[in-house]
Amino acid sequence: MIRVLLADDDPMVRRHLRAILGSGPGIEVAGEARDGAEAVEEVLRHRPDVVLMDLRMPGVDGITATREIMALAGPPAVIALTTFDSGEHVLGALEAGAAGFLVKTTPAEDLLDLVRVAAAGHVVMSPGVTRRLLARSAQGDLRRETARTRVAGLAEREREVLACLGEGLTNAEIARRLFLSETTVRSYVSRLLVKLDLAHRTQAALLAHQAGLLGEPGGPER
Repeated sequence: MIRVLLADDDPMVRRHLRAILGSGPGIEVAGEARDGAEAVEEVLRHRPDVVLMDLRMPGVDGITATREIMALAGPPAVIALTTFDSGEHVLGALEAGAAGFLVKTTPAEDLLDLVRVAAAGHVVMSPGVTRRLLARSAQGDLRRETARTRVAGLAEREREVLACLGEGLTNAEIARRLFLSETTVRSYVSRLLVKLDLAHRTQAALLAHQAGLLGEPGGPER
């Protein structure tokens, strides 16, 4: 059973999400929070597998709460809930350790599938949407140049693996695409995280986007 915590200051949004998640086999809502501080408390109380985190909440916001949750021992996967006009907030959440993001208009069936994906430890990011968010970011150019500098010393195969992480591919999917064994892929991923000083796959995926390894922001969606 996948246990989900809902963190949103709008009770109507929480009711809507609870109804959707309640219809999904193998998923249950473990608790709710009205702001970031309460979200951290509820994570400690209920130990959910996934947190759906609104980023714009009064008091402690979703980005700060995400950072505090990710500092806990054995933290859940945090998925940022967003609208298309909050690019900086989404990037802040991803950099704080969120496993990805979903727009609040995500269809019910897709939401259930993506919660399962996040619970399994995979990245929840749309390459096309992420590129658009980066393109709209006020700090987009600075982030892009910094990211390109960080990946400049990678070998070609390392860049390929990093690009695959940017697409949210699993180790098995990367292995099939690059004709490698899963053991070799795991080794590449671990080495990349250490070499680039990244905490987890989501930060690696974000770096791949920022460095343009999946195409320049605003380019064709892959």
